[in-house]
Amino acid sequence: MEQYKDKIIEFYQRHKRMPGYKEIMQITGYKSKNAVYKLINKLVDLGVVTKDKDGRMIPAKSLDEIPYLGLVEAGFPSAVDEDTSLDTMSIDDYLIDHKESTYILEVKGESMIDAGIQEGDLVIVDRKRLPKEGDIVIAEVDGGWTMKYLRKKNGQIYLEPANKNFKNIYPKEDMRIAAVVRGVIRKY
Repeated sequence: MEQYKDKIIEFYQRHKRMPGYKEIMQITGYKSKNAVYKLINKLVDLGVVTKDKDGRMIPAKSLDEIPYLGLVEAGFPSAVDEDTSLDTMSIDDYLIDHKESTYILEVKGESMIDAGIQEGDLVIVDRKRLPKEGDIVIAEVDGGWTMKYLRKKNGQIYLEPANKNFKNIYPKEDMRIAAVVRGVIRKY
């Protein structure tokens, strides 16, 4: 059982999705879907996987979680004790409120560098979140798409870049806010 569990977790981590019945048959060497069905039910009982409303296998929360060890000083160095008894954290739980309305975009351009958003970064955006002044938003302005701060002055809504080399954007005809930026991912 343990070896099959590890192979299924390895498949999930490599492919970013759970395997289907036929793939589990290949992984385990089982010859019947009934044997796979029983294996999946055992994995559910063990808390390794769960099933969605349609009965499809989905990873248990713990597969997506990584250890949360506490704080690290970004100022003057200080002693940090690694407390492995601390909880785990799911990046999804931290950044995503509405999974069905959340997506990722790759950043192109330098208009948001003073907000810490650089070209090549990934931004996590939520279409369902209601935009408010000061949010970084994804907006369609006069037929073009951009990412900027949402601002309002004297009743007029406009978009403000986070780079002094760029100008504010005031819509000539129309502006539609498509999503609110929730987080930035940068790989080093």
